[in-house]
Amino acid sequence: MGNLNCYFGAPTESLLEDLDLPSDRADEKAPPTPKVNGTNDENATCVGTTPLLTGNLADADEEAPPVDLLEDLTDDRTEEEIPLTAKEDARAGENPPPEDLLKDRAEEEASPISKVVSVESENECILESIYDSGNECNTDKMLDSSWSNQDEDATGRPTLSSEVGIIICDITNPASLDEMAKQATVVLNCVGPYRFYGEPVIKACIENGTSCIDISGEPQFLELMYWKYHEKAAEKGVYIIGSSGFDSIPADLGVIYTRDKMNGTLTAVESFLTICSGPEGLSIHDGTWKSAVYGFGDKSNLKKLRNESDMKPVPIVGPKLKRRWPISYCRELSSYSIPFLGADVSVVKRTQRYLHENLEQSPVQYAAYVTVGGITSVIKLMFAGLFFLFFVRFGIGRQLLIKFPWLFSFGYFSKQGPTQKQIDASSFTMTFFGQGFSQGVSPVKNKPNIRICTQVKGPEAGYVTTPIAMVQAAMTLLNDAADLPKAGGVFTPGAAFSRTKLIDRLNERGIEFSVISSTEV
Repeated sequence: MGNLNCYFGAPTESLLEDLDLPSDRADEKAPPTPKVNGTNDENATCVGTTPLLTGNLADADEEAPPVDLLEDLTDDRTEEEIPLTAKEDARAGENPPPEDLLKDRAEEEASPISKVVSVESENECILESIYDSGNECNTDKMLDSSWSNQDEDATGRPTLSSEVGIIICDITNPASLDEMAKQATVVLNCVGPYRFYGEPVIKACIENGTSCIDISGEPQFLELMYWKYHEKAAEKGVYIIGSSGFDSIPADLGVIYTRDKMNGTLTAVESFLTICSGPEGLSIHDGTWKSAVYGFGDKSNLKKLRNESDMKPVPIVGPKLKRRWPISYCRELSSYSIPFLGADVSVVKRTQRYLHENLEQSPVQYAAYVTVGGITSVIKLMFAGLFFLFFVRFGIGRQLLIKFPWLFSFGYFSKQGPTQKQIDASSFTMTFFGQGFSQGVSPVKNKPNIRICTQVKGPEAGYVTTPIAMVQAAMTLLNDAADLPKAGGVFTPGAAFSRTKLIDRLNERGIEFSVISSTEV
């Protein structure tokens, strides 16, 4: 039987473009097709400069005071530290989310799924299938052979051949998901918020021996899926790999890349995300906003899940990495920064635990920040953050946040998402400042004597970088099987792909990993 690659959820044109496959469904409202290399307009603005290695990580006289919200989302404990009792509680439904959050979910599920995945009918998700007539699991050959006889439209662009099927499946109908999974080698699940729509797909894939990759940036979902399905996935020999888009491949693999490029032992890394936009500014689709609203609204359950940990903490090598203040100034980038409250910290820490416990590698401490420019941007974000944190605490507040994302985010999020010009002019840079010890120098009672700065740069994050990263993760899963973890399971990208050629694949497709500087003090 031929191999099958599956894309669960309506594939965006950028996802198909990365595969050299267009979308010919005229009735769908797919996002505008971006340029894969994400060229910037000459008038584009970008906060930050080429960094210089000066000072220590989190250079401050004192550690920042504890902040409850930051502790909730950047807790040192991760999903592997959750005891099996938490896993059993989750299965038995003993820790249900608050009643008002359940109302939010009911309203979300009552609305047409087409709002989430751009399909015609309610509660249905389109599966795009790519067949291969060969017997070997060679995806490059698969893509070439599958589309060698495709037709072209009036502009000369190839169109989907008639032999490529569309499978309709419904997340409320397990049989339809099973039928889909049976025909797939890998399922790429693009449908969020994952806390509502992700688990049925993972369950169907595991039960039918199919691997699954998603682009979730929701720590609670990612960590809960580990405890509920890691053992089952391992028994089936399938790989469930979450956060394989902009959240969190640049951060997770960026830390691994920094470690590999240091001539010594890397002990701590801080990353700073800088988003560059053109003259029309920045806009993010409200799907990401919804995930954040629901995640913050249910943060008490995430905190409870982590507090039940009874696992031994990952050892700290070298000086403990200090936490920066909620608003701090990064001299190297000449910009103010705030903590990045996405999934990156959770994902990277899970990866470091896996590498330490399974591959006996020295664990790396990690903290993530995002640059916000000058003082005007800081004030604007402070007001937006205060509004968000107040309204997200209440059911009616969450409804308002979801209904009016543009208003409450001060224009950063919208239901329409970015325009084509905004996509073309947008790019990102993630800068990593690492410190460690040269060979032969003990980290005990010594100060770090090596510093390194690396970068991951790429085109627009949501519609260009994410599909590139997701597709190349799937290609790596199929082609580099010998370098994956020996048994299946639920993994982070770094845990699954640390020994593969994924970074090389990304470099070839416009997501560039590079060393900026390395010095020995």
